Amino acid sequence: MEVVASSDQYRSSSSSASSPARRYYLPKPGALRRPISFEDSPDWDDIHPDDTIHLATAASASISIASSAYPSPSPSLPQGSSSASAACRDRKVAGVTLVWKDLTVSSLAAATNRFSDRLVKSSNGYALPATLTVIMGPARSGKSTLLRAIAGRLSSTERIYGEVFVNGAKSPLPYGSYGYVDRDDVLIESLTVREMLYFSALLQLPGFLSSKKAIVEDAIAAMSLGDHADKLIGGNCFMTRLPTGERRRVSIARELVMRPHVLFIDEPLYNLDSVSALLLMVTLKKLASTGCTIIFTMYQSSTEVFGLFDRICLLSNGNTLFFGETLACLQHFSNAGFPCPIMQSPSDHFLRAINTDFDRIIAMCKNFQQDDQGDFSSVSMDTAVAIRTLEATYKQSADSVAVESMIAKLTEKEGPCLKGKGRASDAARIVVLTWRSLLIMSRDWKYFWIRLVLYMLIAVSIGTIFTDIGHSLSSVMVRISAIFAFVSFVILLSASGVPAQIDEVKIYSHEEANRHSGTMVFLLGNLLSSIPFLFLVSILSSLVFYFLIGLRNEFSSLMYFVTTIFVCLLANEALMMVISYIWLETYKCTLTLVFLHVIMMLVAGYLRIRENLPYPVWTYPLSFISFHTYAVQGLVENEYVGTSFAVGQIRTIPGVQAVRGSYDISSSPNAKWVNLLVLLLMALGYRILLYLLLRLDVRKNARRLGNWRSWWSSVHSAATGAK
Repeated sequence: MEVVASSDQYRSSSSSASSPARRYYLPKPGALRRPISFEDSPDWDDIHPDDTIHLATAASASISIASSAYPSPSPSLPQGSSSASAACRDRKVAGVTLVWKDLTVSSLAAATNRFSDRLVKSSNGYALPATLTVIMGPARSGKSTLLRAIAGRLSSTERIYGEVFVNGAKSPLPYGSYGYVDRDDVLIESLTVREMLYFSALLQLPGFLSSKKAIVEDAIAAMSLGDHADKLIGGNCFMTRLPTGERRRVSIARELVMRPHVLFIDEPLYNLDSVSALLLMVTLKKLASTGCTIIFTMYQSSTEVFGLFDRICLLSNGNTLFFGETLACLQHFSNAGFPCPIMQSPSDHFLRAINTDFDRIIAMCKNFQQDDQGDFSSVSMDTAVAIRTLEATYKQSADSVAVESMIAKLTEKEGPCLKGKGRASDAARIVVLTWRSLLIMSRDWKYFWIRLVLYMLIAVSIGTIFTDIGHSLSSVMVRISAIFAFVSFVILLSASGVPAQIDEVKIYSHEEANRHSGTMVFLLGNLLSSIPFLFLVSILSSLVFYFLIGLRNEFSSLMYFVTTIFVCLLANEALMMVISYIWLETYKCTLTLVFLHVIMMLVAGYLRIRENLPYPVWTYPLSFISFHTYAVQGLVENEYVGTSFAVGQIRTIPGVQAVRGSYDISSSPNAKWVNLLVLLLMALGYRILLYLLLRLDVRKNARRLGNWRSWWSSVHSAATGAK
C-alpha cells in the first residue's frame, strides 16, 4: 500500500509540473507496449573480425521511436565536410558484442579490510556493434565502476564477481581491441592536435611513419577536428586554447588511432555546454555507424542527446533499475507509475525519480511557501520507495526476461576470437618519448626557459655582489660564501619546474593505464630529453658566475664546476619527479621541495662545520643525503686544492689549510671526483626510487595501506574496550 500511494502521489506531482493537458511522452500504463526487439543481434556464423559489419540498429531504433507515441527528439545527423563523410564511409570496424552477467563489484572496506562494500550489484546487460549504450544514474551510483569492470580496468582495491563475455567467450579484451577514455582530459598543452595524435600513434602502433600519418588523418576526420588540427591544445599568446568540446574530441581521437572494436568513454559530456554536448554525441553516433561498439557513462543529457542513445542501463546505488532500449525505459517508468511529462527531459525525469539528493531539496522546500513563484512543496516523493518500485517492476517485467533471453542467445556459442594488435617496440617508444619531450620542453616555458631566466638572474646577482674580491687569503671566506649561495639558490629555484613535472607524471599515468607506455620507457625518455636543457642552463649560468667571481683560471677547473652543477641539477630533477608523483599538487610539491632544500642547506657544512653538527639526525643521515654537501665541498676542493697563499714575504700555506678554518675539505686531489661520483649516484638512486614507486603503483595501493591502518586501529580500539 505504501508503494502504490507513493507512486500515485508522484504521478500527480509530475502531472502538475507539466502542461494543463497533461500530455506525456509515452502512453499511460495499460496502453499497447512494444517489447525489446532482437533484430540487431548478430549471427556469429556471418561475422568475421576483419569483415565490415553493417547493422540496422540505428535505423531500426529511429523507426521504432518515430512510430511510437514518443516523438523522437533526435536530430538528423549532419553530413559535415566531404572529407569527414568519406572518412566515416571508409572507416569500417568489426564491432564487438559485450555481455555482462550477474556482475558485482566490491571494494575494500576500511573497517573490516574485506571486500564487503558492493558498488555494483548483480548487473546484467549487453552492448552490440554499431550501437550507443549508455550507463546512466546519479552520482555515486556505480556508473564508472561498472564501465571499468566491463573494460577490465578495476583497481587492486576492487574485486569483480560474475562474468563478462567478449563475442560469447569468457576472455579479456586484448591489446589494441578497445579504447578507454577517462572523464578528465589529460592532454599535452604545448602540442597541436595533429602532433598529439601523431605521437600517440607512434607510441601505440608498429610500422612505418607514412601509414601512421594516414591513420592520424583518419582519426582527425572521424572526430571532426579538421578545423583545429594545427592549433595548439593549450594555446599561446597569439592563439586561444582549444575549447572544452574539442579537447574532449582529441581525447577520444587519441584512442581511435588503434581502430578499436569497442570504445569505453567515462562521462563524454563532462563540463560541456548543450551545443558542444550535442555535437559530440552526433559525432559518436556517426562513429558507431562504422561498426564500433560504444559504451559510455552519463549523469544526465538533453532531450536531443537522449534520442541518440540505442540502449540505456539505469543504475541507482549499484542496483540496475532498467536495461534495454531508450523507448522501453520511458515505457518502464510509465508502467511503474512515473510517466515523463512532455515538458521534461527524459534523463532529468529519471534522475528526479531515483536520486536521493532530491529528498533534501524537498525537505527544504516544505519549510517555506512561495505562492507567487510556484509551490515547491508539491514536488513530494519518497525516493527510496520510488527506487524499490522501479527495481521490483523491472524484475517482473518483460524487459528483464527479454534481456536474459538475449544474454543466453549471445553466450550460447562463441563468436570470432579477438586477436591482439602489434605494438611499437620499447626502443621505438623511448625514441618517440624523447622526441616528444624535447619538443614540449622547447615550447613550454614552465619546463626550463623560466628556470634559465631565473638562473641567469641569480648568477648575475651573486656575481655582481661578490665581484672584485681578489685572490688573497682574506678572500677565501668570501669566495666560499659565494659558491654556497650560488649552489643553494640554483637548486632552490628549480622548484619553478614543479608544474611541468606534475604534467609529465599525469601524462605518464594516463598512457601507462592505457598501455601506451611503460615505466622504464617513460624514465629513459624523460632523462634523455632533459639532459640537453639541464646542461644548457648549467653551462650558461655557471659561466656567468664563474667569471664574475673570478674563480680559478684553468679550463679543467671550469669544466669541473659546470659538470658539478649539471649533475647536481640532474639529481635534484629526479627528486622533483619523486615528490611530484607523491603529491601531484603544485602547492604541496613546492612546499615539500623548499623545506627539503632548506634542510639540506642547513646541514651542508657551511653554516656549521659537519664535524660539529649533532651526530644523530643532522650529521647522519641528513648531511649525507644533501646535494649541497657534496656540491659545495667538491667546488671548494676544485678551487683550493693544489693552491697556496703567501703569509708575509717568506712563508706560504696551502689552500686546504686556508679553507679549513671555515669549511672542511680533503687535501686529496681525487676528493673532488669522489664528491662528483656521489652526486651521480644520488641522481641514479632517485631515478631508481621513482622507478619503484611507478612500478609498484604506490598511489593506487595507498588506499589498501590506509585500510590496513583503519582495520588495525579498529582492532586495537576493540581490544582496549574489552579490557
